[in-house]
Amino acid sequence: MDLLNALVDKGLRGESPTREEALAVLATSDDELLDVVAAAGKVRRRWFGRRVKLNYLVNLKSGLCPEDCSYCSQRLGSKAEILKYTWLKPEEAANAAKAGVAGGAKRVCVVASGRGPTDRDVERVSDTIAAIKEQNEGVEVCACLGFLSDGQAERLRAAGADAYNHNLNTSEATYADICTTHGFDDRVDTVRKAKQGGLSACSGLIAGMGESDEDLVDVAFALRGLDPDSIPVNFLIPFEGTPLADEWNLTPQRCLRILAMVRFVCPDAEVRLAAGREVQLRSMQPLALNLANSIFLGDYLTSEGQEGKADLDMIADAGFEVEGADTTTLPEHRVEELVSVRRRGTGTDLPPNA
Repeated sequence: MDLLNALVDKGLRGESPTREEALAVLATSDDELLDVVAAAGKVRRRWFGRRVKLNYLVNLKSGLCPEDCSYCSQRLGSKAEILKYTWLKPEEAANAAKAGVAGGAKRVCVVASGRGPTDRDVERVSDTIAAIKEQNEGVEVCACLGFLSDGQAERLRAAGADAYNHNLNTSEATYADICTTHGFDDRVDTVRKAKQGGLSACSGLIAGMGESDEDLVDVAFALRGLDPDSIPVNFLIPFEGTPLADEWNLTPQRCLRILAMVRFVCPDAEVRLAAGREVQLRSMQPLALNLANSIFLGDYLTSEGQEGKADLDMIADAGFEVEGADTTTLPEHRVEELVSVRRRGTGTDLPPNA
């Protein structure tokens, strides 16, 4: 296909497709699906080889969120049957992280429900980051705490955080359809604060909420504009007790097209298979490794994931390898850009792998 040849050429150079080309990827037929996967796989291998980065979630605080995001089991008014608890102690979080690191996880993502952290919360998380890093030498820590206030990204970075996650989730045009307690611009602002504070930005999307192809392309290009280092692609898990409980809109084939489109739009970014992959991709998960170079190991915030050993077997059987702690995930130009931001922020020299 001329379309796929053009997309591969652009992706190998780190260039973006046009909106029309991105939409065309989503419109391909099932007969063309393996061709699409193979083409996007060439781009994935150009920037990340056959490596798969493993990530592990630690839920520091669960439930009782004041925001009304329709997809979330922790939302205001949710009737989903989930665990609700306040902050884990630093040693509890560190012990939980140790299990993931023992399974091969290179990054630990510490997550807390809520609109955003107070200054006291930042102190708590700083203590938790220190405990995790003390017990797990060389591990990366990504924080996901909601909206950031001025100066909080810098404080988290000083405490040892490597990255910050805050997803855009869907297009700006339809954001009000899934949430009324905050807006799309609020999310963009936090991603920018994280980057300006010297944290590696992690921001992605959720597919399957009833959005159109145009919405998916819009959010992919919005992410390209923000240029996060990591892009988690979540597939909706329709939780009972939430407004989207009946939204079963995805097929494994559509999930693969969405992943391919994101890879073409953001060729040199870490694309991560995130929540919902087991439910929505099902037996097609191994094919998705040709598109994404990163996955979550184990359970998610309020849902169970695939058994860790099954993930490791899947990676090996598909001909990929787990990325080691001594390997830099990101392409060299992204590492250099991140180091440059941190140097400007601290006024000091940092090692190349900072």
